[in-house]
Amino acid sequence: MGNPIRVLLVDDEERFVQNLAKLLRGRGFDAATVFDGAAGVAALEKGERPDVVLLDVKMPGMDGIETLRKIKDISPETEVVMLTGHADVETGIAAMREGATDFIEKPYVDVAILKQVQKLLRAPPSTHA
Repeated sequence: MGNPIRVLLVDDEERFVQNLAKLLRGRGFDAATVFDGAAGVAALEKGERPDVVLLDVKMPGMDGIETLRKIKDISPETEVVMLTGHADVETGIAAMREGATDFIEKPYVDVAILKQVQKLLRAPPSTHA
């Protein structure tokens, strides 16, 4: 079996991030967590290269669009999926212009995230429950 898919979760809602990371790890993903945009950028600057970044749009300090821009500067090949509970057309357009692969609105079914990550990387679905 190959290396697990590496996912970096960047969201200021710590409980949400921890729960999603636990779900992903239970399905065989390598999930790392950070709680603001600056920490997400710092992780990539230190050499982490996740396959997918799940990035919240609305965060204090560096927002998701600015974080996305910096992530793409550091690692253009990294897939970035924006997460938001405050979806609007302008934000979605801005995210796509900056290189986001997709835009998922919270709340959502956890399985939708798993399917999206697997689709992006064309990985076979996990057989773990």
